[in-house]
Amino acid sequence: MNIIQYENYQEKREQDTSDFPYLTYPCTIPLDFNKVPLHWHDEMEFIYIKKGNGLVSVDFVPYEVQAGDIVLVSPGKLHTIEQWKQKSMEYENIIFNLSLLSSRQPDMCWEAYFSPIIRGQKNFPVLMTKSLSCYSKIASCLDEIDHVRETFPEGYELLIKGKLFQLFFLLWGIEATSLPPPSRPPKELERTRQILKYVEQHYSEFLSIEEISGACGMSQSHFMKFFKRTIGMPFTAYLNDYRLTMASRLLLSSEDSVLTIAGDTGFNNLSYFNRIFKEKFGMTPREFRRPMDIPPSP
Repeated sequence: MNIIQYENYQEKREQDTSDFPYLTYPCTIPLDFNKVPLHWHDEMEFIYIKKGNGLVSVDFVPYEVQAGDIVLVSPGKLHTIEQWKQKSMEYENIIFNLSLLSSRQPDMCWEAYFSPIIRGQKNFPVLMTKSLSCYSKIASCLDEIDHVRETFPEGYELLIKGKLFQLFFLLWGIEATSLPPPSRPPKELERTRQILKYVEQHYSEFLSIEEISGACGMSQSHFMKFFKRTIGMPFTAYLNDYRLTMASRLLLSSEDSVLTIAGDTGFNNLSYFNRIFKEKFGMTPREFRRPMDIPPSP
């Protein structure tokens, strides 16, 4: 799966009418992409390392991972996945909404064990390695789910839900000494999530530093310093990169003209769009789209 498909998974999920939204994505770094940029979502995510080595960051805490490791990303956690020391890594993304385990009726288990996760009141270990006492049982839950998803036999949903309940039982039993180290202050993490969500909702419009800083309750100077320190690049560079990623999605998924796509992703100058697109992807927008073209039948 390439980076465009990966970054587009949330929109695909929102369009999915399935009543059983348990999704998996096999990925390879750097074959598919070098890095999954900083993002967050409301779903639970497990990053299950199958081969090689890589670097996963959760709420700005980096973890060097290797084959067999399992990274747990709770809802709302900021995270990235990237190449480490020129090494390759194959991993499986497992993404699902905790509502999959809820009941339509008042449920003591939901209130006691799952609501605290959604509210950010329960912290699990982020990195689970083979040294963890219950690692083999946790890995077995995920492996058995993968196995049943190979053929999807009748009733496969029952096994998946059962294994997820078992998995969370195991997680709740992990001692406090295994919990992740403290990351940045909660207020700083929440402000970062607020900024990223605002960009997601308004990237196609004219978006000035004055506007976004005001929306986030910050002065322009404070916003620019905060953003560069937190994200590692100036806001304008990040915004352009985000817009280019969205434009690349549209080039592959729609038949709109390059001019239309440029405008729809916040670029009012076609020449400028073409130039910075080539700087990022190594080819023009038309060349980027061409490999997806289907030749006409003879």
